Amino acid sequence: MNVLVPLPFALPLLGAALALIARRHAVWLRVLGPLAALGGVAASAALVAAVARDGALAVQMGGWAAPSGITLVADRLSSLLLVVAGTVLLAVMLHALGEGAGGTGEHEAGVFYPVYLTLTAGVSLVFLAGDLFNLFVAFEIMLASSYVLMTLTPTGERVRAGMTYTVVSLTSSILFLTSLGLTYAAAGTVNLADLSTRVPDLPGATRTALGLLFLVVFGIKGAIVPMHMWLPDSYPAALTKITAVFAALLTKAAVYSLIRVETLVFPREHGSRVMLVLAAGTIIVGTLGALTHDDIHRVFSFILVGHIGYMLFGLALFDVAGLTGAILYLVHHIVVQATLFLVSDLIQGRTGETSLYRLGGLAGLSAFVSVLFFIPAMSVSGVPPTSGFVAKLALFQAGVGSGSVLAYAVTGVAVVGSVLTLMAMSRIWTLGFWRPRPEDAEEPAASESYTHGGVRLMQSVTAVLVVAGLLIAAFAGPLASWSRQAADDLVSGNDYRHAVQGGGGP
Repeated sequence: MNVLVPLPFALPLLGAALALIARRHAVWLRVLGPLAALGGVAASAALVAAVARDGALAVQMGGWAAPSGITLVADRLSSLLLVVAGTVLLAVMLHALGEGAGGTGEHEAGVFYPVYLTLTAGVSLVFLAGDLFNLFVAFEIMLASSYVLMTLTPTGERVRAGMTYTVVSLTSSILFLTSLGLTYAAAGTVNLADLSTRVPDLPGATRTALGLLFLVVFGIKGAIVPMHMWLPDSYPAALTKITAVFAALLTKAAVYSLIRVETLVFPREHGSRVMLVLAAGTIIVGTLGALTHDDIHRVFSFILVGHIGYMLFGLALFDVAGLTGAILYLVHHIVVQATLFLVSDLIQGRTGETSLYRLGGLAGLSAFVSVLFFIPAMSVSGVPPTSGFVAKLALFQAGVGSGSVLAYAVTGVAVVGSVLTLMAMSRIWTLGFWRPRPEDAEEPAASESYTHGGVRLMQSVTAVLVVAGLLIAAFAGPLASWSRQAADDLVSGNDYRHAVQGGGGP
């Protein structure tokens, strides 16, 4: 079944090439794009079944054995995230299809679909890369695509935000490449499985320095405080459905990479005080920032920053319980964060506004959209019985059970962060949905680019993601069991090493 491993990456990349060839035929693009994304999801689902039956799978591209060749690896964590990420990417593409190539106009459809599918391939490669260099390549594929998507239908604000995003991303890429080179100089390899056996033999100071370098690299890409200010200044400027993908997956790819590198290459027996402090600061700064803005997109962007702290908290505990909570939170937050931005896109299309000062009466304007917002808003706030409650409960139990005073303190900070998130979501509900529209506000103008059929498709796709969030809570038991097994694999690393060093398949 090793042949399945590269398919979640290869199928979208093949679709991107075909979409580029067919870029002048809008009808072909509307069919080809979703089919390629759907193929990636189907391959990821088959990969989950294969991993459940056979354990971690590895393939050596070109037939070169590890650690010399390019290794792709799928284990319980990566296969799960491939399915979740692929589903969200497909949903956002269908949502964009309802507006006509993401609201970019028919003349730019030939740009949107190839670039979006390339982004999909890059995200998949992040989850599959078995060595640091190809992890770097995956981020570059992903980021090069995101540069283009961020500046579709360019405006002055969008170009400035794109410049901020580009400069920060290139800076983190330079640091990543530097860290990769230093790692190779110290250990003689960049293969993750091989590094897991060589790095423990390095001097303690070298291990610490390399570990901190990778923490900074992925901290910038994942918007961990204090390396976060680029995100709220850049994400809200993009088209809303593009922001939905960025918020749901680009930062989570960085969190996944940090989890993989820290557990496999730099394992430890006790929690990391540095990471615990960073997690607490990220939670507080992000959730407090969400309370200080009136633009819905900026509120959601700060909420995203704050909730990266919860995932970092689970990793910082460095035990099975903490990693289980972090994995559950990753799955929950990918779905819910994308849903919130898609609901915001529906609001913007209906009213032409995202400012809370100029919004009001949305509950009376559309009860359906109100429900679509309310459920993920309560989930991201951790209100029971949503998926956010399940994920946060797992993290809180891990923090309390760790026996560390600092972990107890961060658990308390996480509880406060949940309350602040609920306040931010309640503020949006009160000002945007519940109160009447301010009398002195200008009459909102709906977007003229939305057709009736397009709006129905966009609402349907958003509703499917809302239901997906509810299903995460409904099937919390099996998902938690899978996440715990994935956490066990991360802590031991034996299954991953055996799949790679056992030869894999060519």
